[in-house]
Amino acid sequence: MDKNTIIGFLLIGAIVIAFTLLNRPNEQQLAQQQRWRDSIQQVENQRAALEAERLSADSARQISEIKQQNTVTDFFAVGAPSATDSVAAPVDSLVTEASSSEELVTLENERIELTLSRLGGKVYSVKLKGDQRLYGDSLYLFYGDEANFNLELFNRNSVRLTTEDQVFTPIVSADGKSVVMRLENSPQQYIDFVYTLPANEFMMRFDIRVAGMKNGLHPESLTNFRVNWEQKIRQQEQGRQFENRFARLNYMYPGQDVQKMSESKTDRRELTEPVKWFAFKDQFFSTVIIAEKPFSNTVLESEPLTTPEHIKDYKAETWVPVTADPQKDELTASFNYFFGPNHFYTLKSYDKDIKDSNQKLYLEELVDLGYKWLSWINKFFTIPIFNFFLKFNWSMGLIIFIMTLMIKLIVLPLTYKSFKSSAKMRVLRPQIKEIEAKYPGQEKEMMLKRQQETMALYSKAGASPMSGCFPMLLQMPILLAFFFFFPSAIELRQQSFLWAHDLSTFDAIIRWDAEIPFISRFLGNHISLFCLLMTVVNVFYTKYNMTATDTGATQMPGMKAMPVLMSVMMFFFLNSYPAGLNYYYFLSTLFTIGFTLLFKQLLDEDKLLAQLEANKKKPRKQSGFMARLAEAQKMQEKQARERAKEQAKKNYRR
Repeated sequence: MDKNTIIGFLLIGAIVIAFTLLNRPNEQQLAQQQRWRDSIQQVENQRAALEAERLSADSARQISEIKQQNTVTDFFAVGAPSATDSVAAPVDSLVTEASSSEELVTLENERIELTLSRLGGKVYSVKLKGDQRLYGDSLYLFYGDEANFNLELFNRNSVRLTTEDQVFTPIVSADGKSVVMRLENSPQQYIDFVYTLPANEFMMRFDIRVAGMKNGLHPESLTNFRVNWEQKIRQQEQGRQFENRFARLNYMYPGQDVQKMSESKTDRRELTEPVKWFAFKDQFFSTVIIAEKPFSNTVLESEPLTTPEHIKDYKAETWVPVTADPQKDELTASFNYFFGPNHFYTLKSYDKDIKDSNQKLYLEELVDLGYKWLSWINKFFTIPIFNFFLKFNWSMGLIIFIMTLMIKLIVLPLTYKSFKSSAKMRVLRPQIKEIEAKYPGQEKEMMLKRQQETMALYSKAGASPMSGCFPMLLQMPILLAFFFFFPSAIELRQQSFLWAHDLSTFDAIIRWDAEIPFISRFLGNHISLFCLLMTVVNVFYTKYNMTATDTGATQMPGMKAMPVLMSVMMFFFLNSYPAGLNYYYFLSTLFTIGFTLLFKQLLDEDKLLAQLEANKKKPRKQSGFMARLAEAQKMQEKQARERAKEQAKKNYRR
């Protein structure tokens, strides 16, 4: 490596360090940021208080309406009475008035905070502790009417009871780890929703208990309970269009691969086979409903939304298997909720103690790591190394830098082999030009002669145009694996580096509101700096590489401009992708340039040419590929001669 190259790399390093130091916030800026966060939290608290007041008013109104409708009493009374309940309770015993502070019940641990509502006995909101939404406010998977749960039962006279409009009474356990929401007709007849949240967990157990009603229920409700779950997915990230690509409804049959519904259009599926779980997935967070016994007759719906706050609307209707307890005259159905991040190892941990592969959940498949033939690179190489470096609490920018350098060093032998192959073609360029001059023109016969002699030259010298391509092709799976890894890596979420405030989304330096034809369609309404830098460096390297690998052979018009055009098109394609991905591609190209310059200093082209000339004098057996190529050219030349003879005969007859 020459002196100028070393100075150039030192200057780049100095610029990065200086930029980092200059952009470090001072004490006044830190204090201002703290005041900003405090004000956001104050607004969040006020919003929560107002929402609680609204819910209290709505619940009071609903209680009044339900008392007038007599829905629960009608259901219990019209159905055949059980042995323990000969007289239906009066309507006033179904619900009791409660103060506004009793309308919402909180169930929480170190990771999540759930709010339960008396109205419907459902989960009213889910807040993930330690995570923040786009603008720094608390991250809720859903809040209020953004989600709804409903249990449907039928008695022997086909009277339908739906729980979404009923008012439940909360019963909190002494240890605070579980809450029973009870809809009671009498001490012997009631419906319980039991929520149990273990410590330090994202997984919550949910039990439905129906007591004293076995003799009055329709036979279908004795074996399966029908439940409905609906949830609107909030926009949590900066790039709505990009977040939409990763937000989809997934589901899994027991012992089979995870299935994905369409993320771009309305999709509805009626599943006749048993279902192990279904997931309402966002880019980085999911709500997953996991069966204890597989669900049956499941209907799933997914619909894209255009409202400012939400990106998708998911719906699920399914039948949950029921277990009967004859001693207690009780029917029970159970499943689990997962409210949490799409973090690979967190999701994988739920299969830790399961030996039978058919019983495993494979929730880690919610993390989109690419096609099945490609994802193994991320699962067994990228993620373990990435998590190893996370233990040192280094910045994400430094971790990506080290991983990029590590990968480049691993594939360095392949890179050198590709460079050496290009060098062979380059030193043979004068001889290729002689062949071009010997057989000029674009006639088929001349073109065939050129190709034949060129292949013969390469074969004798021990060079091959394809030998430089194979090493590059072997590196492609790693490049593609990283293309899927960075958009799905929740570890990058809201992690800053240099000017990029969030490496999991684009780092816009220029924004605009107007819709610009063609530009806004492909770029969005912004320009990402890392993507721009990556494109500039890639164009420079492409032009340099084209010059270095020019063999002197005649090319079709416009082919020389194609690689540069492709590099520019990558800017339009990757502009909305995560800054972490574009930073990786930027570093990867810089390292490639550096190693190319190093190889150029180490490889003596005069010695290489002498070696190739010596190879010509040795008897050399053609490789299988070159032999087939030569044979194909001979066949093509023979066919051309035969066509020429046929044409000459036709002309003679005329």
